[in-house]
Amino acid sequence: MNVFDFDNTIYDGESFVDLFKMMLGRDASVLRHIPRMISGVTQYKVGSLRLEEGMARYSKYVEQYLAKLPDMESIVMEFWDKNIHKIKPFYEDVRSEDDVIVSASPEMVIGEICRRIGIKHYIASQIDPVTGQIINMNFRENKVKAFRKVYPDVTIDCLYTDSMHDKPLMDISNHVFMVKGNNYTQIK
Repeated sequence: MNVFDFDNTIYDGESFVDLFKMMLGRDASVLRHIPRMISGVTQYKVGSLRLEEGMARYSKYVEQYLAKLPDMESIVMEFWDKNIHKIKPFYEDVRSEDDVIVSASPEMVIGEICRRIGIKHYIASQIDPVTGQIINMNFRENKVKAFRKVYPDVTIDCLYTDSMHDKPLMDISNHVFMVKGNNYTQIK
């Protein structure tokens, strides 16, 4: 079984950031959250903010915004209509029927693109579409927990990722490929 991270691995960019940019074009009120988001991301990247702290501090803003949206499903459909071209060409060369996407991006975003490109299995962050509440953040060690919940006895043959944040998944994989752009290099 091949397992793929999604953002910056199969998708050229961060899908949730691109979705945020699309929303910004529709609703200028999103601008007021940008300084807070930049601050949180910066603190996280330099190591002064743990993921759990960041989620506790900032998730309420995402939840409030998502709860205001009238039809998230149609927004996601429109997003993929405009961004499906950002699926990297290398994926076609390595894909197989039993591929699994394991992503920190929201299930509502990942599910639609998987349907469109023929990926049957995915595990992603869960957000309640009505309340906007973040139910589960599928990141770092949570990816392994979520994977093991669905596939308790499966060995990952090949993992494709762009980030060492996926080290917990790397540890349970036979082979690991680091993806940069449309190229990938075996690191394990």
